[in-house]
Amino acid sequence: MKQFFLKWYSYNAWANRSIIECLEKQSVNDEKILTILGHLVSANFIWLNRIKGLPKSEYKLWGEYTLPQLKIMIEEADKLWMEFIEATDDFNRILKYNNYVGDYFENNVEQIMIHLVNHGSYHRGQVAMLLRQKGFEPVNTDYITYDRVLSGQL
Repeated sequence: MKQFFLKWYSYNAWANRSIIECLEKQSVNDEKILTILGHLVSANFIWLNRIKGLPKSEYKLWGEYTLPQLKIMIEEADKLWMEFIEATDDFNRILKYNNYVGDYFENNVEQIMIHLVNHGSYHRGQVAMLLRQKGFEPVNTDYITYDRVLSGQL
């Protein structure tokens, strides 16, 4: 699973950087777009802290963040996730935790990690739709596009 997660989270980092670059190039400062992106990235900190047994993340799940703040947050979250994956040999364990509103759950860490990248894809899709609706050009962050970039086809 380690190799899978290294590639999966490398994709996630590429997709997150692509969204930030897209927003920067077009000077997008739309509150709804930034809120969704903030939710996407804060979830990365929240889940990683839970998995590592750290205190609750300082980032609010639905906070208000500026584009420069989001860029820094994404760079930090992506770096921390890659460091965690590189330092971990077994992700197949049960995590017992309370979610954001205090409800108790038990989930396998592998499933959480798969969920988190899927969660990011979902919200990047929302951002793309909002960009198009507001007259901006979205960026393609599909996994297959990432794979084509890696293989030199794009």
